[in-house]
Amino acid sequence: MKPLRTGKLRIERLVVPFAKLPQHLHGLKIVQLSDIHFANDQLSPRLLAQAIAAANRNDPDIIVLTGDFIHKEPEPIDKLVPYLRQLQARHGIYAILGNHDNYTPQARTYVTRALSRIGICVLWNRVVYPAGDGLALVGLADIWSGEFDPAPVFRDLDPNVPRIVLSHNPDTAETLKRWRCDLILSGHTHGGQLVIPGLGPLPKYLGFFRWLIPNFLHPYLPLLDKECEYITRHWEWASGMFRLGRNRMYVNRGLGSHFPGRIFCPPEVTELVAIAQPNAPKHGFDV
Repeated sequence: MKPLRTGKLRIERLVVPFAKLPQHLHGLKIVQLSDIHFANDQLSPRLLAQAIAAANRNDPDIIVLTGDFIHKEPEPIDKLVPYLRQLQARHGIYAILGNHDNYTPQARTYVTRALSRIGICVLWNRVVYPAGDGLALVGLADIWSGEFDPAPVFRDLDPNVPRIVLSHNPDTAETLKRWRCDLILSGHTHGGQLVIPGLGPLPKYLGFFRWLIPNFLHPYLPLLDKECEYITRHWEWASGMFRLGRNRMYVNRGLGSHFPGRIFCPPEVTELVAIAQPNAPKHGFDV
């Protein structure tokens, strides 16, 4: 993706309070990368190298990768893994798969094996404890895979243990309201890619801004509306931090892009610092 259509990489830094987080995990540093789409011109190698360097810069404890490593064909993952091999985190690197990683069963297997070979732990409806039993990391299957099934995953979790939930598509936050999710980390939307300053992603307002679209394209607008709705129903959750009931979700804008690229929507690396909040409710936060 050409820089003109991508923009400069931005580092987003957040401090996130967790109820009942053990004091020895206070200050835990987590880095999130998402939606690499390493194929053709979806992402420049230069930007990817910058993102890898940024992820490593502050000596993170955990790095999480929230899906869409490839675009359609799985083979580009072989060219991506040398970059991902450079990631370094004290307690390991963890990944979930996105919808693009699941176009075919072969793609899912291919991507999972490639990541596993370089020591990245792929979570598919699975819970791990990278920094000890005081914080759970939950990785869910993609919502479009047919295997998105949080109930048995959460059933085996101690309700008193804080947790970070990796779920590629932010639409899953509706379903996840049933369980304690101190922080959901998602991607998928690319931040909307085309953003109207002060208002948000263009897909959210498409019906109000048809005057921006040339007349000869108007017959195709119903198809565009349908495509936007297919990508996600909640464009209001396209990027940033959201409180959803007693849960909280952060949506990363990702690194890669689709045509026509990004406008006022820079690619992102997210740095999060977890802090203990002893007096917070057991489920959710008061900030």
